[in-house]
Amino acid sequence: MLFSIFMIFIGLALLIIGADFLVRGASNIAAKFHVPEILIGLTIVALGTSAPELIITITSAQVGATNLILGNAIGSNFCNLLLILGIMGLVRPIKMNEDVKKVHLPVTLFATFLLFFMGIININSNSRFLSRTDGIILVVLFLLYFSYPIFKEIKDIVKSYKENKNKNSNINIFFAIFQIILGVVLLKFGGDFVVDYASNIAMDLNISEIVIGSTIVAIGTAMPELVTSIIAIIRKDTNLAVGNLVGSCVLNIFLILGVGAIITPLQFSSKFNLGILLLFISTLVLWIFNFIGKKETITRTKSIFLLLLFSIYIYTLFLEQ
Repeated sequence: MLFSIFMIFIGLALLIIGADFLVRGASNIAAKFHVPEILIGLTIVALGTSAPELIITITSAQVGATNLILGNAIGSNFCNLLLILGIMGLVRPIKMNEDVKKVHLPVTLFATFLLFFMGIININSNSRFLSRTDGIILVVLFLLYFSYPIFKEIKDIVKSYKENKNKNSNINIFFAIFQIILGVVLLKFGGDFVVDYASNIAMDLNISEIVIGSTIVAIGTAMPELVTSIIAIIRKDTNLAVGNLVGSCVLNIFLILGVGAIITPLQFSSKFNLGILLLFISTLVLWIFNFIGKKETITRTKSIFLLLLFSIYIYTLFLEQ
């Protein structure tokens, strides 16, 4: 079993490194062809930090490990909103901007409620899965959500293009393509390692894929967001960190679960309902934090409360097990 744990960490490392190579290569190609930096940030970087979850989803769907997909997506959201934001807030109070308060957190609340609603409807009809139709709905919602910041910043995008169209002419296009290919290869092997050996541990210890996916895999695949957030704290750019974390939560539900359900209907165990309900409550608490105490700020006291909620979530996982 120790070997399986070791291989999971190797797989997670490959996922993180692969996502980094993919983002760097794609960003260089975009810069080479004068695609504005703001557009790169809103698209390539956002998708790059969610690449580990997406690869885990595709790999798990191919082998029928649907509980791992749902556990990973839900667990990653808990890690983003409670664990990582809680740790960040302990280091330095976090200011939340207007977009997070008025757009991204409400959308996260809606996405979580929609997932809970889809699960309840399916269970009541004895279907007990997220269907391909559900998956298509989620992916369409992802495209709408993903398009919002691009349309919102269209003036800045045009301005950035005009200012930078003569720059970045010295970028090596072949090296950028090599970075992308290497990133894809590392993501593929990393995803295979995590899924295969996590499933082995679940079978060896008679622990459900839900618990494995919601803890080891979820925390591991949240590492890109954690690294991005730590760098943002060091640079005192907390808006980037909070936006990345909350945005990743929306992507986890709309894109990750949507793609998974399209590939294969996702078995939706009733055990997920408590976790999703707790996730909705946690997201609601985070949103309410904008209006109480020191408004629009995650203070150290609020951060401790977030970490407490994360502890309760972990406890409920093993209580059900």
